[in-house]
Amino acid sequence: MDSPCLKEQVSIILQLGFLGILLLVSLGKLVRLLGNRSNATDQATIRHVVSHKSSIIDKSSIVCTALVLGTHLLMLSMSVNGNDTTCHSKTQAFSSEIMQVISWAVTFIVLYKIRREKYVKFPWILRAWWMCNFLLSVFCTTLDVNSIITSHSHLRPQDLANFICLLASAGLFSISIHGKTGMVFSYDNGMREPLLSEKVEKHSESKRKSLYGKATLSQLITFSWLNPLFAVGIKKPLEQNDVPNVDIKDSAAFISHSFSDCLKQVKDNDGTKNPSIYKAIFFFIRKKAAINALFAVVSAGASYVGPYLIEDFVNFLTDKKSRSLENGYLLALAFLGAKMVETIAQRQWAFGAYQLGLRLRAALISHIFKKGLVLSGQSRQSHTSGEIINYMSVDVQRITDFIWYLNVIWTLPVQISLAMYILHTNLGLGSVAALVATLTVMACNIPITRTQKRYQSEIMEAKDSRMKSTSEVLRNMKTIKLQAWDNQFLNKLESLRKLEYKWLWKSLRLGALSGFIFWGSPTFISIVTFGTCMLMGIELTAGRVLGALATFRMLQEPMYSLPDLLNVIAQSKVSADRVASYLQEDEIQQDAIEYIPKNQAQFDIEIVNATFSWNPDLITPTMSDIKLKVKRGMKVAICGTVGSGKSSLLSCILGEIEKLSGQVKISGTKAYVPQSPWILSGNIRDNILFGNPYDPNKYDRTVQSCALIKDFELFSAGDLTEIGERGINMSGGQKQRIQIARAVYQDADIYLLDDPFSAVDAHTGTQLFADCLMGMLKDKTILYVTHQVEFLPAADLILVMRDGRIAQAGKFEDLLKQDTGFEVLVGAHSEALESILTVENSSRTTQDPTADGKSNKGFDSTSEIQPRKHDSEHDLSMEISEKEGRLVQDEEREKGSIGKEVYWSYLTTVKGGGLVPIILLLQSTFQIFLLASNYWMAWAFPPTSDTEPVYKMDIIMLVYILLAVGSALCILLRAMLLAVAALWTAQTLFTKMLQSVMRAPMAFFDSTPTGRILNRASTDQSVLDMELAWSMGWCAFSIIRLLATIVVMSQRYYIATARELARLSGIQQAPILHHFAESIAGAATIRAFDQEDRFTDENLGLVDNHSRPWFHNMSAMEWLSFRLDILSDFVFAFSLVLLVSLPEGIINPGIAGLAVTYGITLHELQASVIWYLCNAENKMISFERILQYSDLPSEAALLIEDSRPPSNWPEMGKICFRNLQIRYAEHLPSVLKNITCTFPGRRKIGVVGRTGSGKSTLIQAIFRTIEPREGSILIDNIDISKIGLHDLRSRLSIIPQDPTMFEGTVRGNLDPLEQYSDREVWEALEKCQLGDIVRGKEEKLDFEVVENGENWSAGQRQLFCLGRALLKKSSILVLDEATASVDSATDGVIQKIISQEFKNRTVVTIAHRIHTIIDSDLVLVLSEGRIAEFDTPTKLLEREDSFFSKLIREYSMRSQSFSSLAHLK
Repeated sequence: MDSPCLKEQVSIILQLGFLGILLLVSLGKLVRLLGNRSNATDQATIRHVVSHKSSIIDKSSIVCTALVLGTHLLMLSMSVNGNDTTCHSKTQAFSSEIMQVISWAVTFIVLYKIRREKYVKFPWILRAWWMCNFLLSVFCTTLDVNSIITSHSHLRPQDLANFICLLASAGLFSISIHGKTGMVFSYDNGMREPLLSEKVEKHSESKRKSLYGKATLSQLITFSWLNPLFAVGIKKPLEQNDVPNVDIKDSAAFISHSFSDCLKQVKDNDGTKNPSIYKAIFFFIRKKAAINALFAVVSAGASYVGPYLIEDFVNFLTDKKSRSLENGYLLALAFLGAKMVETIAQRQWAFGAYQLGLRLRAALISHIFKKGLVLSGQSRQSHTSGEIINYMSVDVQRITDFIWYLNVIWTLPVQISLAMYILHTNLGLGSVAALVATLTVMACNIPITRTQKRYQSEIMEAKDSRMKSTSEVLRNMKTIKLQAWDNQFLNKLESLRKLEYKWLWKSLRLGALSGFIFWGSPTFISIVTFGTCMLMGIELTAGRVLGALATFRMLQEPMYSLPDLLNVIAQSKVSADRVASYLQEDEIQQDAIEYIPKNQAQFDIEIVNATFSWNPDLITPTMSDIKLKVKRGMKVAICGTVGSGKSSLLSCILGEIEKLSGQVKISGTKAYVPQSPWILSGNIRDNILFGNPYDPNKYDRTVQSCALIKDFELFSAGDLTEIGERGINMSGGQKQRIQIARAVYQDADIYLLDDPFSAVDAHTGTQLFADCLMGMLKDKTILYVTHQVEFLPAADLILVMRDGRIAQAGKFEDLLKQDTGFEVLVGAHSEALESILTVENSSRTTQDPTADGKSNKGFDSTSEIQPRKHDSEHDLSMEISEKEGRLVQDEEREKGSIGKEVYWSYLTTVKGGGLVPIILLLQSTFQIFLLASNYWMAWAFPPTSDTEPVYKMDIIMLVYILLAVGSALCILLRAMLLAVAALWTAQTLFTKMLQSVMRAPMAFFDSTPTGRILNRASTDQSVLDMELAWSMGWCAFSIIRLLATIVVMSQRYYIATARELARLSGIQQAPILHHFAESIAGAATIRAFDQEDRFTDENLGLVDNHSRPWFHNMSAMEWLSFRLDILSDFVFAFSLVLLVSLPEGIINPGIAGLAVTYGITLHELQASVIWYLCNAENKMISFERILQYSDLPSEAALLIEDSRPPSNWPEMGKICFRNLQIRYAEHLPSVLKNITCTFPGRRKIGVVGRTGSGKSTLIQAIFRTIEPREGSILIDNIDISKIGLHDLRSRLSIIPQDPTMFEGTVRGNLDPLEQYSDREVWEALEKCQLGDIVRGKEEKLDFEVVENGENWSAGQRQLFCLGRALLKKSSILVLDEATASVDSATDGVIQKIISQEFKNRTVVTIAHRIHTIIDSDLVLVLSEGRIAEFDTPTKLLEREDSFFSKLIREYSMRSQSFSSLAHLK
């Protein structure tokens, strides 16, 4: 370093290297050119190029090169004229300049060639030369500055020339990193095309091109590519369509593909089936992370230039007389240069970290989604949808948070090493004490982190349990309300939250302790260091102390980030392990089915000696010895009792269930209709098309064959009517027929239909069977599960299932002749049919008196009631019509700035905001103590070694220690109080939101996708638990630290856009979760239709919709930070120039030095204030979203103390409807019109009517899930609208159409309120035919029920619902299609049980199976929301034109063919 000709020697070596390599490259090109005279492709390209347009990058490279060449020519002429240089060897100095001129002249020629030959990229050698030359310029300038300062000399022309070269080299260095020339070429077809990369071409089709993708280098550095977006945002609140696309490399499709490649690479390298997710993430992020790391290290290095120069600056101010002003200005320039480099590098690495986080999040979300579509049955049971949603929202967020902290890992050692070097320069051996103190503080954090990691695991487990239950409660809200279990489930969710709260509190308390350690660490380290210096007799001057203090302040940042880093590592490790274990779960067997081309197969379906099991660990398989051959075009019916394996047989053919042995061969495409309808949110047409192109003729034929035309007429938007979540606004029959239409439209070869007729009425069922199965699908292979025996005779083959085996197989007539159990099913149906025929025949002759004098009030038959469009019911179909077919509206978002009342509401949630001033006071006190201690050190220590200190050293240290301890205590108290206030607030808000949602009316759940509520309960609640209070706190604390002006204009311009971007990204997350939940629920259907790719693409599209506002929001933050940093850098430089220019003696050099130590961190403080302000505003959006759901309109009161019914109410069970009118919203027509009738007590009433006639609405009215607009319902002379909902619902029983089971145990499902003894529970199980099954389980009543009761068949779930009603023993029982999912034999048993157990009770039955209501005392026929008929069955059958007679005739005619066969036996 002491050699005077060092820079000349380095320069000559570098130039020779460059010219030598250039010569070799040129020779190589010449040889290749001679070997291959011309490249046809290149020539062709050039011929088509008419003209090209230079870019700013291309022009900048020429300007910078010309500047450097001109400067070196000037310096060469000066050295020829004999100007002095620092190098004593004239030859070396002269050679160096000549070489520089030659090298830059060659560079100029190469650039000319690049322009002429239309290069897309700069050659690698040129880029390498520019990079090396920049490093050389930095090296030379550093040597020059060092030489001027140490020798107290003046600036020379050579120094100025070197500085100009440095600026030009910096420009070329940045161009070399970008690497592309950016030239735009015009082709002879008139098109202009940038040869940057294919991504621009792809994105040119889009309206919202990526601003980032086409940004120039200067725009990338300054983030000014965002300006067009800000221009829109300042004029109006941004909408999703205003936000530009992300660049192609940030798009979910590109990222998902890249991540798959990384997984494949790891799989190939390791030779394992399950690749390590950690290795895959490493391969995925390594390039971008390395670039970020480079920027981070440069930024960290540049940040220590300031502390290094402080002692020189204080010495300069102390000894101004003997120094020239130029020295001072040069120091100020060095400070500014270092700050500028730090700012640019820091902003680039921060932006790069956000971008990398975005990419990793998109990669993980898309892979979690893909995995969800292929999970095996067993894996699916161990990961509920609530858990998987948590992986997607919370865990993925934590892993991406880690990416931000990744750079801290690289910068930490650099920062500590530089700090130690500076301390060693200033304090000699005293720096060892500083190092020991630093390492001690860091070591303190290791046990804290370990404990914190354990707490994080517990928090995540508790959150999973809570989300799982929340998801289940929302899914089954209707059942919970009807059964009056609101409080029970509310308490369950609150107790799960309590457990989560316990671990959150422990975690936050520990976080407060680690915060105290690290806020107090700089003062602790400085006490140890200065104390050691005093003991060792090392001289302390103001310059040295301030240099050390500035270094400690700089060390504070890595100290702060270390606990956060360790905390984030702990959190992300837990989350990554969870995601990794999920991604490695077992998948559906890919080789379970052998697909054979149609021309090579004799059979469409062939199963040879196969055994299957849902759980391979169990000894007994689910299905065994399955042999089946189905020829093309055969119709195969599958029947059997509840739980015999009918649905599992279809699962075997679909490949859903694990095959243990045997073969399954399939020839042709499949379509599947599951037993529980799976309907997607969106309109009806999209559900039917299911990704296929729209063919009007085929579509119309499909709709007609599935009997949907009448339903479409009921909606003003027809088939474009939007369906609510899970088809919530459709009746069971409508959902089932939409599903069948979806399958029919696919035009597949093989159709697998799981009980398709259970949810439709008799008439529609007949039509479906005739027009669809035997009509449109007559040439197709069909396997249909059915409980309706009347559909069996038409089958070519009937399979009778028993205990997971095919017990019998054959045609209808053959099976009837065998004595093996088939006749039991048929017999049950025969009895039912005979009961109908008997009633039908007897009604022609006998005339029974009506059961109730008022019952038949002259209502005539249906034929006289003109059907009116729009007057029909089902649930929310009218509301849809009014909003052009939309039920689920776009998620509401606030617009404009977040109101002061939102902040105020947050701050005053707990104790009216009483803790806030105390926290702020403690922070202010801490800051005052800290400032006082630093001021004391700067004032008390002498400016030079010769001056005596004001006080003795031990006094100085004692005062410093007292001030430091005071500040540390303030921090401890502040951290604890903030933790208390934060969690208390979060808990209060959680409870408010939970209670508000649980008390919301059913209409809210019908029109609000579960994803929206779950998003608030998971992501937004996490922000409140863990982040919001700290964002708010840091915001306030940073303002207190800065106490300086904030650039309001810049902030206003920024905030208008950033706030809307944050809101948009919050809203765009719910659709990802909602789409995912829907896809998981219908995974079997998606796989059956081979639609995995389409759903994966939809998921990628939704991820991009979320990425767009998120990416631009983060970029906007960097845009603002960059401008503020640059501004504060120049303010700092101006203040330094002012200090240099002031005459000596005006300001104490020590205090001036203290000002500089604070000035070094000025831009950091200013940026942190704005960053925290904006971050707090962005996080506050989560609070705002939770607040929206904390005050929802509520249902009527659960209990009304003044109006409690008697304890034995209802005793008789008499239900009176008086002029009942119901509509779903004020602006909609009535669904039920003027219903006036009386259901007498202790009678059986059947309710029938076509789909959409108002049957279900009538039931909803009795349970008050919808309130009447006019009229009233009286039960035993008590107006039900006058009593509490809990009193009403807890006294009534219902067996709903969709059987619901909750995760837990058998006992918990039958008796969630724990009101009955085990004996009573067993009795109920026996009565509902489940006793033997439950007894056969090892755990008996504690046998596990998985999510949605998926380990029980649909029929068994229905029997459980019957068990609940038997336990409740209410005076009124409502059956809503209660036996739709069970076979005829079980149905008969259930009917017997109901007639015995509810002998003297009122039973209201809605049914499609006519025989279930034929023995009712009264039948109510509804049509178009009005009463068509109400009388005894016999009375109604007397009139041949009555609606009821028509239904009976249809049913008996349908079964005549069967009846004649049945009597053959």
